[in-house]
Amino acid sequence: MIEIRPSFKNIKSFEEFNKYYWYREELSQICKSLGLEYRCTKKELNYIIEQYFKGNKVEKYLSKGKKSQSEDITLETPLLNCGFSFNQKFRDYFSAVTGVSPFKFNADMATAWRKVKRDNDINFTIQDMIKIYYGESDYAKYDNSACQWNQFLKDFCADESSNNYSNKLKVAAILWKEVRDSKNEKIYSQQLLNEYKYKVEEFEYKTS
Repeated sequence: MIEIRPSFKNIKSFEEFNKYYWYREELSQICKSLGLEYRCTKKELNYIIEQYFKGNKVEKYLSKGKKSQSEDITLETPLLNCGFSFNQKFRDYFSAVTGVSPFKFNADMATAWRKVKRDNDINFTIQDMIKIYYGESDYAKYDNSACQWNQFLKDFCADESSNNYSNKLKVAAILWKEVRDSKNEKIYSQQLLNEYKYKVEEFEYKTS
């Protein structure tokens, strides 16, 4: 017995939607009725509907204002082929695609762009970058451990208890290693001095 495809409005998830075959024109009409971008390829329309079920609205594409290159920017456009940079033009473009205004590029996106350029990754597209923005891709992640360490050291030195040690940097580094390698929050607390006293007591000033 052939399963009858339900109306789109009765479909509750992208997984259910994906079980059925849809013509491009049908996908375009669905997107148009939802107020989403509908003038693109079938693959892109599928992606837009997937984002819709995730609560993300891809409202419209923007064509490149100046035709320095022949093609318009779409989700399938490789970053290395469209003069991509973190400028106002692409900020406006991502704002239009995501519906987020004002749009701000995040640290993971900056890390991904550096990797694309370093590896000359001609297959990395606008759509891949949007997945980075939504946290749906592990292509590249910003390593914020350096920032966390700087804050940890600052907080340790601000604690009066740190004055009891001859080498503050060394003591902070020992405590940081324990915190970094644990599942605990990567912040300094005075409790760490008690917890790891046996590891840092050699740096304590001795009282006569």
